[in-house]
Amino acid sequence: MISKSELLVITKAKDLCNYVITITQKSPKQFRFTFVSRLQNLSLDVIENLFRANDVFIAKGHEKNIPQRLNFQHKALTSLKLLAYIAEISMTQSCILLKQYEQIAKQTTECQRLVGAWINSDKKRLSP
Repeated sequence: MISKSELLVITKAKDLCNYVITITQKSPKQFRFTFVSRLQNLSLDVIENLFRANDVFIAKGHEKNIPQRLNFQHKALTSLKLLAYIAEISMTQSCILLKQYEQIAKQTTECQRLVGAWINSDKKRLSP
């Protein structure tokens, strides 16, 4: 269930994770402990880091927390980049289909854009 107050980036990351888990269930067994586990774990890492970033309180007077939030946001970005790259390798090795790779690439790009917008929003909100 999606909360009405949930950040759009978290909702999109959950959609990405659900998609990755759904499509990798049908992947050939030979890839289960290489590509499948990496794709699934990276998609879960993205959600984890977004939740952690969102739980860091920042506001005027709490600027000391900014580096911690930024760290979690950047970890999410890195996991998204790795997820897209491993999806590409998975496609070339016939673990997932081309259309599945394209969907993962599209969703990871959208999540990266939203995380970047979140970082910029934090900077603007806290700048004097």
